[in-house]
Amino acid sequence: MYLNGTIAEESWFDDDITPELFRSELFAERGPVTIWINSPGGDCVAASRIYSMLMDYKDNVTVKIDGIAASAASVIAMAGTTVLMAPTALMMIHNPATVAFGNSEEMQKAIEMLSEVKESIINAYEIKTSLSRAKISHMMDEETWMNANKAVELGFADGILTDEKRSESTEDVDTSFLFSASAVRTILTNKLMTRAKKVAAAAHIEQKPTKSEPRGRSVDELMERLNLIKN
Repeated sequence: MYLNGTIAEESWFDDDITPELFRSELFAERGPVTIWINSPGGDCVAASRIYSMLMDYKDNVTVKIDGIAASAASVIAMAGTTVLMAPTALMMIHNPATVAFGNSEEMQKAIEMLSEVKESIINAYEIKTSLSRAKISHMMDEETWMNANKAVELGFADGILTDEKRSESTEDVDTSFLFSASAVRTILTNKLMTRAKKVAAAAHIEQKPTKSEPRGRSVDELMERLNLIKN
């Protein structure tokens, strides 16, 4: 699914995303779903409804931000079971805003309403990030922009989208596990042990080696290399 454009309660333009349209597409099929987000935000109530749909969805929801998830769109992203961002993507959080008209009493009601809306937005950020409400509130006051690395660091995202073609393994070695010297030694040790066992088994089957053809040398060399790695 693609969430591109402005989030609104009613569709005024072709790229508007409304809760009704989103619901019809989300529940058209069952099973895990991937949501691609590129949106500047929009109506916070509409975003809350979409967020609630995703939180209530029975299967895993993977959110992939390929452009921007700003304002209300960032709230929707928080509903992802897993949130991934492209290395070039951005996320932005800020205080809610509204347009009000009337006397001082009505202006005060608008201020109180915005305060409650902010607290509801903080709820979504807090559940995802586990940051303190004071920290999140300060970030919203400052209108905080986050690149992918910063979003992952702060807990707004779980990882960065990678090019799987560039991480293909060679010689049946899973490169995703080559993250430390100890892991590398373990993999090489296992490979050498397997090779040594195969050579030893072959030596038993073959005839006894002659002086001119010392077949046992390859096994000894492999075991020496194995001991060096272990030590």
